[in-house]
Amino acid sequence: MILRRNLLRTAACAPLSLLSRAQSPKRPNIVLIVSDDQGYSDAGFQGSSDIKTPHLDALARGGVRFSNGYVTHPFCSPSRAGLLTGRYQHRFGHENNMLFDIEDPVKGLPLSERTLADVLSSNGYATGVIGKWHLGAHPKFHPTKRGFREMYGFVGGGHDYLNPGSPDERKKELLLPIHREDGKPIAEKEYLTTALGRESSAFVRRHPRDPFFLYLAFNAPHSPLQITPEWLDKFSSIADPKRRAYAAMMATLDDSVGKVVSAVRDQGREQDTLFVFLSDNGGPRDNSSNNHPLRGTKRTLYEGGIRVPFLMNWAGRIPGGKTLTDPVSALDMFPTILSAAGMDVPKDRKLDGVNLMPYVQGKSAKLPARTLHWRTFGGKFFAVREGRWKLFQAEGKPPELYDLDTDAPESNNLAAREPKILARLENARRNWNSQMLPPLWPDHIYDLRPETRKQFYGEP
Repeated sequence: MILRRNLLRTAACAPLSLLSRAQSPKRPNIVLIVSDDQGYSDAGFQGSSDIKTPHLDALARGGVRFSNGYVTHPFCSPSRAGLLTGRYQHRFGHENNMLFDIEDPVKGLPLSERTLADVLSSNGYATGVIGKWHLGAHPKFHPTKRGFREMYGFVGGGHDYLNPGSPDERKKELLLPIHREDGKPIAEKEYLTTALGRESSAFVRRHPRDPFFLYLAFNAPHSPLQITPEWLDKFSSIADPKRRAYAAMMATLDDSVGKVVSAVRDQGREQDTLFVFLSDNGGPRDNSSNNHPLRGTKRTLYEGGIRVPFLMNWAGRIPGGKTLTDPVSALDMFPTILSAAGMDVPKDRKLDGVNLMPYVQGKSAKLPARTLHWRTFGGKFFAVREGRWKLFQAEGKPPELYDLDTDAPESNNLAAREPKILARLENARRNWNSQMLPPLWPDHIYDLRPETRKQFYGEP
C-alpha cells in the first residue's frame, strides 16, 4: 500500500508533458536518403568489388535489403514525385522531366498533391530537405510550401559539385546558388556532396528531442563527374578515368551518409530512427555506372532503368541481415513510414503502395499479390510486373515477356511461348492506363530527333 501511494504521488507531481510522453509510443525519426543515377551494382551491399560503401553496407547488414526494389520511373523528377506522394505520378500528370524555368507555373508537382512531409509536418514532425528538389522551380512549388520547414540545397535537377556557391544567377542551372529556406544565396566553399552530409548532420543535431523527417536527396553520382583530388586518389587502381571519378563520387556520398548515422548515434537515437536508402533510377549511359546483371539503363523500362539499390534499417525494430526478394516499390515508403510513425494514411486520395512493416519485421512471410506498372512519355513505353512475370511494351513493337525469377537480364523473350500470361498482363496494363492522366507537359529530350532519342533512351 505504501509503494502504491508513492507511485501515485510521483505521478501526480510529474509534468504533464512527461506523462503524455510515457503514455504514447515514441514516434521514430525518419531519414529518407536518395542517390541520383546510381547503378544497380554500385555499392558494397549490392556486390560491388571496386566501390566500397562501408556506411551503406552497415545499414544493409543491420536491416533489410530488397533485391527487387523498384522506383516508379526511370528518370529523376517523376520518380521523386511518386516517392514523396505514394502515388503513381501518372495520376496527376507528372510523367516527364522539365527544363529549369523559375517563371514556369505549370511544370512542377501539382499543388493538389500532399507530400510525405505535408503529413508528417502536420503531425508534429520537424521536416527538412537537404539537396536536390527537382519538383518545380517556380516559387509556388518550393519545398517550404510542400511540407518542409527547413532546407539546404537547390530546386533544379542538377548542380556543379566544385562551385556549389556561385552567386551569379545569370549562369546556367548547374551554377545557381545553393540556398536555405529563406531563399538567400549561400557562398558554399565545400565539395557539394560533403556539404550535404554536413548540413544533414546539423539538422539531426538541431532536433535532439522532436521527431524529425530528413529527406536527404543527393545529386551524386549524377553527372557532371566532378570530384576532389584527395578522393580521386583513393581509387587510383581503377584504370578507366570516368569509372574512377564515379567511384570516388559514390565514396563521398557514402561518407556523408556515415556522418548522418553518426549524428543520430551520438544522440543515442539509433533505435528511434528509421533509415531508408534507394536510388531515384538506374545508372545512365554517360556516367560509367554499372547495372549488372540487369538489362537497360536510366530512361528505359528494362530492369536496369527501374530496379535500384534499396534498403531499410531500424535498429531493434527491423531484424538485420535479411535480403527480401518480393518486388517492392518506392510507392510503399509513404504508407510504411506513416505506419512506423503510428499514423493513418490519408483517406482523401488513392495511394498506390502497401505498408511493408509486417513484411520487414517478419510478421508476414510474403507481401500480398499485386501488380506494378510503369509508363513513359505518355504511352510510348509500358512495363508491368506481376510476381515473376514482366511485360515490356514499346510503341510499334511486338510485346516482350520475361520470367525475372530465372532471367534477370531479360534475355529470353517468352511472349510466344506464354500467350495466356501475356494476355493477362496486357489486360492489366490497359486497365491501369485507363485510370491515369496524360502528361501535363512534354519531355524536353524525348521530343528531339530520333538519333538523340536512341542515345538517351536506348530504344530497341
